[in-house]
Amino acid sequence: MHGSLEVLRTQYGGFLALIVIGGLAGWIAGMILRVRHSIFTNIIVGVAGSWIGSEIADLAHFAVRHTFGHFVAALVGSVVLLYIWQWIDKRA
Repeated sequence: MHGSLEVLRTQYGGFLALIVIGGLAGWIAGMILRVRHSIFTNIIVGVAGSWIGSEIADLAHFAVRHTFGHFVAALVGSVVLLYIWQWIDKRA
């Protein structure tokens, strides 16, 4: 039993952390920019924002480490993504 729990932790732990951190970052970014979305949209925005934030950090030569660093990168990326989304929506 112990071995199967270890496999679950290694296989799904990162994915679950990505969903939780992404959802939280997407939700907080929506609160900052006063945009309301569903939980599913918050997760998508947060996961995409995580990638954007990591790319921004890489361009700025800032190393993203540990859970808090990934959360900050996801939050920054989510704010950027939602800001661009609002800008495009206003132009349409």
